[in-house]
Amino acid sequence: MAQAERAPKEGRDGRDGERKGKPKGKRDRDNNAEGERDGEIIERLVAINRVAKTVKGGRRMAFAALIVVGDGRGRIGVGAGKAREVPEAIRKATEQAKSKMIRVPLREGRTLHHDIEARFGAGRVRLRTAVPGTGIIAGGPLRAVFEVIGIQDVVAKSLGSSNPYNMVKAAIEAFKLMESPRMVAGRRGRRVNEVLGRKGDEKEKSDD
Repeated sequence: MAQAERAPKEGRDGRDGERKGKPKGKRDRDNNAEGERDGEIIERLVAINRVAKTVKGGRRMAFAALIVVGDGRGRIGVGAGKAREVPEAIRKATEQAKSKMIRVPLREGRTLHHDIEARFGAGRVRLRTAVPGTGIIAGGPLRAVFEVIGIQDVVAKSLGSSNPYNMVKAAIEAFKLMESPRMVAGRRGRRVNEVLGRKGDEKEKSDD
């Protein structure tokens, strides 16, 4: 009888190899984090609002979501969705963002190639390149934009409306105007070294 009572205890000890590992939920979170590092789509919820539509018989409530997605390596998309329930609104916004992704050239994979300013509606943003170790100096919606696109060093300032829709779309407009030395050299019919060398010569002359 005593052996029969010890049998379940030994069985539990035999499964200690599984119990001593990470909990199931923690393993899932770690796998998701690894997936983001491997270049899968990263999603950030920027804003969600409750909206109302006046119809015959009263008001119809719904939710509007603003989502930014990116691969952490220079691709980004923004989408907005509206539905009666929050999960459905987020799903619609995510699908729209993934279908409108654009590629942005990044300097050394961490910052912008040059300072730029752009606007969308009443929103106006100024983005400045930064040296390694600066980090993301931005707040609110712009921080989410830089995180999903993979920018590590940048200084951003909102000069217009604080509406998250206008701020995010103004940042997207700035990214569309971003040019790398390779793009400039291709447009001018020159080599990249010639473009960069000319800038270096002008800087040396100005220093003299």
